[in-house]
Amino acid sequence: MSGYRFCPQCGSGLVARDTGGVSRQVCSAGSCGFVVWDNPVPVVAAIVEYAGRVVLARNAAWPEKVFGLVTGYLEPDEAPEAAVAREVGEELGLRATAVRLVGLYPFAQKNQLIIAYHVIADGHIVLNEELAEYRLIDPDKLKPWDFGTGPAVRDWLTTRAAAA
Repeated sequence: MSGYRFCPQCGSGLVARDTGGVSRQVCSAGSCGFVVWDNPVPVVAAIVEYAGRVVLARNAAWPEKVFGLVTGYLEPDEAPEAAVAREVGEELGLRATAVRLVGLYPFAQKNQLIIAYHVIADGHIVLNEELAEYRLIDPDKLKPWDFGTGPAVRDWLTTRAAAA
């Protein structure tokens, strides 16, 4: 459920109601009709291959030993392929030379739909203020994790192994 307590249109309280087989918050004022749809937010994730290795990055707000993929939100009217290339450029200072869809992954804990790509990049890594550090991992040593972007890493590794 969302963080809403009151209807943003009329100020009445919200109540849980079945809407199309899903429990959603709706306005208690029958004449208003407001529904909190709480749809997942699309997020892009990049499995960045740079000089034959995969870039894992640590967000500046994360604990020291936690690394992950470069991720980010789409801008209005931005295609996911363009968003992932932009995020790689903004966060790592690299230029995406090839972008290929890996898959779509629901991430219920954050109410997101992860659109994951394999991005081949070149240039020189220059981290922006969002990232504290990075690691370059040989793809054969990369271990997928069980949540968030981890299933995309697993699928990419499986596809990569099948193509070898």
